[in-house]
Amino acid sequence: MPPPPKLHQNLQLSLSNSLNQEEAAKSRRGSLRRVVGSRNFSASTEEYSKRNYADNVAEYNTVLGSLTAKRRHYLLRDAYDDMVLDGVMPNRDTFRSLVVGTMKGSRLQDAFFFINQMKTMGLVPDVTLYNFLISTCGKSRNSDQAVQILEEMKCMQVKPNVQTYICLLNACAADGRLDRVYAIVRDMTAAGLGLNKFCYAGLIIAHKNKTPVPDDFDTKVIEFVERSKMWSSVETDSENAENVMMGVTDEELYNLPTAEYVHRRLFLARPLTAYHTAFYAAADLKNVQLMETLLDTLSKDRKTPDGFIMMQIIRCHCNAGDIERARQTLEDYRNSGKPLAADLFVHLTFIEYQFWLQCKPIWLQTLAEGAMVGYTEKGMQIAQDALVAMNQRNFSLNPRTGSDLLLIAAGEKTGGYTTANFIWDLMRARNVTPILPAVEAYYKGLKEREIPENDARLLLVSQTYDNLRSRFGNRN
Repeated sequence: MPPPPKLHQNLQLSLSNSLNQEEAAKSRRGSLRRVVGSRNFSASTEEYSKRNYADNVAEYNTVLGSLTAKRRHYLLRDAYDDMVLDGVMPNRDTFRSLVVGTMKGSRLQDAFFFINQMKTMGLVPDVTLYNFLISTCGKSRNSDQAVQILEEMKCMQVKPNVQTYICLLNACAADGRLDRVYAIVRDMTAAGLGLNKFCYAGLIIAHKNKTPVPDDFDTKVIEFVERSKMWSSVETDSENAENVMMGVTDEELYNLPTAEYVHRRLFLARPLTAYHTAFYAAADLKNVQLMETLLDTLSKDRKTPDGFIMMQIIRCHCNAGDIERARQTLEDYRNSGKPLAADLFVHLTFIEYQFWLQCKPIWLQTLAEGAMVGYTEKGMQIAQDALVAMNQRNFSLNPRTGSDLLLIAAGEKTGGYTTANFIWDLMRARNVTPILPAVEAYYKGLKEREIPENDARLLLVSQTYDNLRSRFGNRN
């Protein structure tokens, strides 16, 4: 299919900027080579075979899938560069893996680069790839770019499907563009499409992210939750077998707050999607009244809160400054005999030792995060107690969870900084390195305190910070 006579100017500019920055980026890249070793093409055949991690397109596609599965999205561009250097011609599956990886890693510039490379090789992106690209725009809260991608699809004669419009709706919702969200809803309605639970979740997110929050926010949220219970023709058309094969769930494609929990299959009742988003919004906005109204509505539907909803209830109380209420909520839930999810503990709470032993790590994590809100002396102690309980039960902090906790704890301006130090020590004991923003916040927090320049902890954190900054500090 011949390319369109002219792409949208802003999208064309974005793609052009991606190409213009390629040369500058080459000097900064090389992370993958540092992992697998240098690739000296003047080496002997035997030595080259040992250093080379892929020889053909199938092997490279496997490498790309592995990098995405291990959340090393920042290495995809390096692998692609090596592929080009080896003279291996990428195919459609290659670009599909690359675009999926950049979407999961929220790397918008890399996504545009790969789409542009694909077009250069004469491969026209299909509707699924465009949907991934719109989703990436949503993760980056760039609704302008998402709208322009839809215009490009029309120019390229790629027919949008139901997922395209839901992706676009949620991308605009992430940016708080309520006007655009309602325009998309009108277009879908005019086309004879009803709204499904993911559309109503997007509407809730759009109202939450709009600045300022609408006065009728509570009323609208309850209305959308009620409407989401109705059957819609979109329900049977939203899932895509190709997405399932690529390991992309609907929640991840539409950037819903439950995406991570669906992926990890943690105590989540997927039919309650609108409820999940509503409780999440109430927790973010510290809206205890809305949270309690949602609980009543859930009870009238003869449904019980799942693990994710319980986490949001605890988070809502913590964000509102009522840690005791959050602790009591968790204890009541534990005494009910229902299964306890591990993440709940990261948000809460100073309790007796025996109570901690009966709690699962995800609940402890939720409790610890919530307890650090406001950085009160009692809250920081609660958070540390939760982390101690997790450690005593041999539950280690993974890079994402540990980094999130360290980033929060590093914001403490007064006190002994013991919680941040403890989180750092827990991660180092497992040879887990936090992400750059968390290490940077922790390093700056240490520098603000009266610590000798030759302190062993400060030197180690400084070295880690410099290493991460040299590798990833200049990457988008």
